Amino acid sequence: MHVNLEFMNKTLIIGAAGQIGTELVLELRQRKGVQNVIAADLKEDCPKGLADGPYVQMDVLDRESVRSYIIENEIKEVYLLAALLSATAEKNPAFAWKLNMEGLFTILDLAKEGHISKIFWPSSIAVFGPTTPKVNTPQLTIMEPTTVYGISKQAGERWCEYYFNNYDVDVRSIRYPGLISYTSLPGGGTTDYAVDIFYQAKLGNNYSCFLSEDTALPMMYMKDAIRATIELMEAPKEQVKIRSAYNLSGCSFTPKEIAAEIKDQLSGFEISYAPDFRQQIADSWPGSIDDSEARNQWGWKEEFNLQMMVKTMLENVDVSMLDNA
Repeated sequence: MHVNLEFMNKTLIIGAAGQIGTELVLELRQRKGVQNVIAADLKEDCPKGLADGPYVQMDVLDRESVRSYIIENEIKEVYLLAALLSATAEKNPAFAWKLNMEGLFTILDLAKEGHISKIFWPSSIAVFGPTTPKVNTPQLTIMEPTTVYGISKQAGERWCEYYFNNYDVDVRSIRYPGLISYTSLPGGGTTDYAVDIFYQAKLGNNYSCFLSEDTALPMMYMKDAIRATIELMEAPKEQVKIRSAYNLSGCSFTPKEIAAEIKDQLSGFEISYAPDFRQQIADSWPGSIDDSEARNQWGWKEEFNLQMMVKTMLENVDVSMLDNA
């Protein structure tokens, strides 16, 4: 069957210049047609990586501007990625709460009113806390987050579920683990060591890690995360049973384990450890995730293990990106 891409519903990605947004935009443009996928971000100029298609400067906190753009352009699908991440949010908790929550309400309300037919909003393993079971963390479990990022994501999950239950808003979400990618630089997350370590290794530098050597955290290679996001959005509505957010897992490892894998593939690399305030955040998060609900309900399965991910990152990390940061 031939699909006419010119008349597909328009998709808007808000927060498109971030770590997830960049790769998500490119993948969706391949699938839906370049003109049908609009990238939006706070940056005035379109980021180089998104310049092949439409771009709009957008402040998600400007509620009326966001509303008018979506209504006037008949946007039917929104990926709301704009947020302050864990470590950055701790430095400005009031603004982090405002950004992470108000943007979500704007989009949920548009869907409630019938302007948007489907929403993706990312959650995070930050919704869990020190009282959460750390090994194979269940889908339904104790959630007592200790960071403003985690608190905002937990609250967001409850609101997404509320809007689905009360207004039939088709909102879908994933609790992302730490994400690893070579297409954009780290964005202020507690798991960012697992990206920065590759830049330092490629530069021939030793790496000083801000987490202790045995801090196990759930991680995922970005291509798997993008594929999971799109698979969830494309799943039939009746298969999406969880409207808070799905647990999702790729592979779990410690800084010591990723460093050993890098050493195997790049001789001479060394790592040292100098835990900082991010250690306390990491200690409150799970070490591994049970994502059987996502696997059973809409067929999720990861493709990249630690060895494959390290090989791909070392082959593709471009250290010149650090000069433009």
